[in-house]
Amino acid sequence: MAKALKKKETFQLIDPDANDVMLVGDFTDWESSPIILKHQKDGIWKTTVELEPGEHEYRFLVDGEWRDDSRCSLHKANPFGGQNCVRDVAP
Repeated sequence: MAKALKKKETFQLIDPDANDVMLVGDFTDWESSPIILKHQKDGIWKTTVELEPGEHEYRFLVDGEWRDDSRCSLHKANPFGGQNCVRDVAP
């Protein structure tokens, strides 16, 4: 059986006042291997990640505080009483 090809997915967060923005999720072992977003001149923090097809739960860590993706409409409850954002990657 052929392995599904990974797809490039872009994540971004608008926060011109942030000093440090990281993407954490099931694809980074959460905080074990966070992905650092790059700050753009327009105040948007951005990164592109290759993900396997399927559902992926994630959140942003902004200056040490958990933050949701305002562009994400799908959420799942997490074990900490909050919600994780869900990105559905098409095959």
